[in-house]
Amino acid sequence: MQHVSSTRFEQSEWFLQQAWAALRGASARCAAVRFGEDGALPSVFATSDLAAGSVAVAALALAEWRAQVVGLPEAVVVDRRLASLWFASSLRPIGWALPPVWDAVAGDYLAQDGWIRLHTNAPHHRQAALAVLGVAGEREAVARAVRGWSADALESAVVAAGGCAAVMRDHAAWLRHPQGRAVADAPLVSVRRFDAAVAPRHPAGDVSRPLAGIRVLDLTRIIAGPVATRFLAAAGADVLRIDPPRWEEPGAEQELTVGKRTARLDLKTTEGLSTLTALLADADVLIHGYRSDALDRLGLDEASRRAINPSLVEVALDAYGWEGPWAMRRGFDSLVQMSCGIAEAGMRVWGRDRPTPLPVQALDHAAGYLVAAAALRGLTEQQRDGHGWLARTSLARVAEWLQSAGQKTGDLAAFSSETALDLTPAQEMTGWGPARRLRMPAALPDIQWCAMPPARPLGSDQPVWPAMSPCSQSMNS
Repeated sequence: MQHVSSTRFEQSEWFLQQAWAALRGASARCAAVRFGEDGALPSVFATSDLAAGSVAVAALALAEWRAQVVGLPEAVVVDRRLASLWFASSLRPIGWALPPVWDAVAGDYLAQDGWIRLHTNAPHHRQAALAVLGVAGEREAVARAVRGWSADALESAVVAAGGCAAVMRDHAAWLRHPQGRAVADAPLVSVRRFDAAVAPRHPAGDVSRPLAGIRVLDLTRIIAGPVATRFLAAAGADVLRIDPPRWEEPGAEQELTVGKRTARLDLKTTEGLSTLTALLADADVLIHGYRSDALDRLGLDEASRRAINPSLVEVALDAYGWEGPWAMRRGFDSLVQMSCGIAEAGMRVWGRDRPTPLPVQALDHAAGYLVAAAALRGLTEQQRDGHGWLARTSLARVAEWLQSAGQKTGDLAAFSSETALDLTPAQEMTGWGPARRLRMPAALPDIQWCAMPPARPLGSDQPVWPAMSPCSQSMNS
């Protein structure tokens, strides 16, 4: 992995510095990071710099943790090109194909007065949108029905029915919207520390797998939260993901379950909730991506979580932010890009005739690495002074972060084509067939990035903490 520190990577460094400051890290530590590889993804925003900077903040937080636990000096190299590729997909199937990313109905539609996006990948979100429109799940029928609505009215109706939709707004309109103002006024990451009352566990860790022995309870779904826990698993953490009985993510499980155990619990039952509570009591880190009232409705509000596990490091993520009228609105990366002006800017700057989002779901991926960094900084602070830690961010706030870096115009030098050297030498025997992964986009001296267990379907494991960490295969170059 080549590395160069120069003005060519100023924006990557800017994203790193902004995120590190938001996480209350000492600014001098950013000097431990070096960036390499020229080129950029085709975008009117600094998408590749966001990719590199967000990967860098997670890697730096890991290096800081390792330095504290085992005393190794901090040093991080981030491959800007590989980081950008990971923001699309890290998995390369051998002899089989990944399922479609999008449901047949999902997409952008022209209403009476503008564009609207329907997100219908989840069956209940699809049913909600089709019920509002009064049509069957056939794309042309949906398009005809959408043309009979104003965009704002349809957005409101779909959301009220329990579905997911977003009108395309420009950035100025978003900043005039009450939710846009609330997001712009929020910090990139809000952090709160509290007295833990009891001493945290002190896992041994080691140089090659610095998070060995750290237990991460993963209550997240597509895509940002699973990106965060994938990074923590790659560094050796014991990640246990919990999903409800019938939840499936056919377009993401192959990409995002590597390194983790995945189990199912029905949290609407006494037994399921009791099991989750026991898992929470023995966790070091809780990462959740539910809407802000979801855990409260289960009887696991913040005070209850603190009582169950006083030294818990907790990181929470949502779509549209934690304050404002949309604080509990369902949302996904593609919807936030429509709401906040990103899709409109791409359409306008490039002269397209339809919404033009980022070339990858960069809000999800960047938020994921930011969440991983927040968990690692929380662990470091906890081990240093015994405090608990609660951090929050949102996809919408990450979108504002990206837009604040400004737009790019003119031709961009593209990355060189992917080669076999970009892939790990070992195959991963996933639950769907053999595959290879991209090499990790960040390097720390002597680290062994973990690739076990291999990716496999949700619900493949029991909801218990393992006695030993499973890592025996690495994603090292």
